[in-house]
Amino acid sequence: MKLGLIFAGQGSQYVGMGKSLYDNYPEAREVIDDISLDFDFKEMMFSGNEEELSQTANTQPCMVAVAVMATRLLNDRGIVPDYTCGLSLGEYSALSCAGVLTPKEAVELVRVRGKAMEKAVEGLKSKMVAIIGLDRDKLNEAISKINSGVVSIANYNCPGQLVIGGEEEAVDEVSQLALEAGARRAIPLKTSGPFHTALLKSASEELHEYFKNVDFKDMKLPVIFNSTGKELEEGVTVAQMLEKQVMSPVYFEDSIRYMIDHGVDTIIEVGPGKVLSGFVKKIDRKIKLYQVEDQETLEKAVSELRG
Repeated sequence: MKLGLIFAGQGSQYVGMGKSLYDNYPEAREVIDDISLDFDFKEMMFSGNEEELSQTANTQPCMVAVAVMATRLLNDRGIVPDYTCGLSLGEYSALSCAGVLTPKEAVELVRVRGKAMEKAVEGLKSKMVAIIGLDRDKLNEAISKINSGVVSIANYNCPGQLVIGGEEEAVDEVSQLALEAGARRAIPLKTSGPFHTALLKSASEELHEYFKNVDFKDMKLPVIFNSTGKELEEGVTVAQMLEKQVMSPVYFEDSIRYMIDHGVDTIIEVGPGKVLSGFVKKIDRKIKLYQVEDQETLEKAVSELRG
């Protein structure tokens, strides 16, 4: 068996996530109790208000908090991956899994990242839309035909599911062209901004300054990066990849294919929900999938993988 750990991104959060891990495992409490933010993130995660939890600057540290608890519990039980990656903010969880960031650093960094992203999109009339049933070449062709504003592919999730983002008028125009080109559906997404597009440049610049004081440690295992769909290239730093990531497309499908090409046959999705597992099934149905977000799913995965 060759194992990959993948980490969920924004959108899968819910009130109560991570509570059974925190309540039932001292190691999980040890990880989380070491972290102090400028708001009570444990209260928000475990029993807060869904609307507040869904605000980008709040969602991101809470999602990573669940991920670092689950990762610690898996590692302590001998479940260590050969490769790891995450979707968008999940990349920070993957970097923690690989030892590049401590759990505390990962949670603190995504709080900064979330605030920077919220500030970057403030006042923007923007939109993100999932385009279903059209390949990337045809969608890029549709994008090339318009000049009404900024729009680009933000997520390459899996075969038949791409996400575009940008200025509202431009996104609407491309959505219509995509439908005319054969897309089955164009589904508006509930997001607070056009993430992973050029409109997030100011957030990238803010992260660049913040990362000057962050200690990125050596990787203990390979991380597959969002903006390239492969491992870190020689001469490129983790900080540069994270600065780029916030305003560049997420090549999730390419990342999973890279893992598969390097022998990964079993994947655990870590964190709330099964969105990424759904993508993986559409990429390669032969992959053995697990999902870990609470005590029940943790014990099931550990029992089967160690048995």
